[in-house]
Amino acid sequence: MKKVVIIGSGLGGLSCGVVLAKNGYDVTVLEQAAQIGGCLQCFSRHGGRFETGMHFIGSAAKGQTLYRLMNYLEVNNDVRLMQLDTDGYDVVSLQGQQFRFANGREAFLEQMGSYFPRERDHLARYFDLVERVAGASSLHSLKYAESDTVVNTEYQLRTINEVIESTISDPLLAKVLVGNLPLYAAERDKTPFSTHAFIMDFYNQSAFRIVGGSDRIALSMRRTIERYGGRVETSQRVTSIVCDDTHATGVEVNGERFVAADIVISDAHPVRTLELLRSSHIIRPAFRQRVNSMSQSIGGFSVYLQFKKDRVPYINHNFYAYKGDTPWGCEQYDEETWPKGFLYMHFCPDEAPRFASTGVVLSYMHMEDVERWQGTRVGHRGDDYEAFKRQKAERLLDELERHFPGIRADIEHYYTSTPLTYLDYTGTARGSMYGIAKDVRLGAAGRIPHRTKVPNLLLTGQNINSHGMLGVMVGTIVTCSELLTAKTIYEQIVKERDE
Repeated sequence: MKKVVIIGSGLGGLSCGVVLAKNGYDVTVLEQAAQIGGCLQCFSRHGGRFETGMHFIGSAAKGQTLYRLMNYLEVNNDVRLMQLDTDGYDVVSLQGQQFRFANGREAFLEQMGSYFPRERDHLARYFDLVERVAGASSLHSLKYAESDTVVNTEYQLRTINEVIESTISDPLLAKVLVGNLPLYAAERDKTPFSTHAFIMDFYNQSAFRIVGGSDRIALSMRRTIERYGGRVETSQRVTSIVCDDTHATGVEVNGERFVAADIVISDAHPVRTLELLRSSHIIRPAFRQRVNSMSQSIGGFSVYLQFKKDRVPYINHNFYAYKGDTPWGCEQYDEETWPKGFLYMHFCPDEAPRFASTGVVLSYMHMEDVERWQGTRVGHRGDDYEAFKRQKAERLLDELERHFPGIRADIEHYYTSTPLTYLDYTGTARGSMYGIAKDVRLGAAGRIPHRTKVPNLLLTGQNINSHGMLGVMVGTIVTCSELLTAKTIYEQIVKERDE
């Protein structure tokens, strides 16, 4: 049995652990924190539960892509889902109007066409293009060896706004269609249309919340790894990846213990991974410099809301709101204009909630806003940091109140997080929400390969392929195919589905 050490217990690390443990590898997952899961983590305060990153998922109805992957990872039996409103899983508030996104091609076209009747033909062309681009990726459609390389390449090199604005005539509709861009921190003239297409197709098929919280997924995968003989160890911080002249031989843990490995997989941010390779001469300085200089997606400021009992009706959709006339450019703010927009969601405590117990309001925030407190510890950042967070939270709640009058009076407690919180709990560079930013201007130079120059060191996670639950799991297939072959994994996924 080959020994595999996986650095980090985020979705990428745990899913790689499941795939390899199921295929006979001796798997050890090492997590530096006391809690596993990365962005799947939940936390509790005053009896309320909150999700930190994975607030909802898509394509999880029976037979759909994520359902099949969750079935393969043996998660489906442990995790309960509640479907969001099929006639409006996303609601975008823009220029004084609200626009609902419905699941399914015909329902989407009918709903959006009712707002923009003159754009019905253009909407159909847009929707078919989204499906075409998403379907062109064999990884995202789970159709082995059926990818369309020409389509894949073209729409990785064309921006979202270029493609949409050449397809849609109405400027308002073109903006509405990108109303959910906080889900992937898209930037105008930069983010590839393929990223938008994958996200839109993913959620248009179906959208669900995870009953009881996203950490249910992490706990399920941990149990599966252990059931196949693997281990998931917490409070085990990898302090270096140990190499000889050609290969990784294992990892050093907590600066004292050596864990031998035939294969090392890092779910840490690539910048963090290179820091762990400080003694290796295999990685060229030019590659280190390129990775360290890559732009990161913006960070986030979150206000976690705990509501008074039976006061706030449960909202079974996601709500995006913008102060200006466009979703674009919310990352370009100053002290006066922040926040330019927000995303508001409720936590799903059971399968049929009448009232919301907790929720979250999320807006963009640059690391520069909190950089002066970098290096301090969670809970010990000082009174000025707490005052900064309160001031930002109150401004964000003012915006929420404009759309949901009276909501402030229904809040029992609230808690906050900044990019520093992301940095401390997930290790992502500069506290970014989604890791390395996608940029069409950089081409291949803007992407991180899953293979490294160290032959038995592989990378996984949201920086490899794309972020989000489906994107990370697609990256897992790419990473594990180096050891099992993609054909083997696809055949196993199909076999699990058929059984």
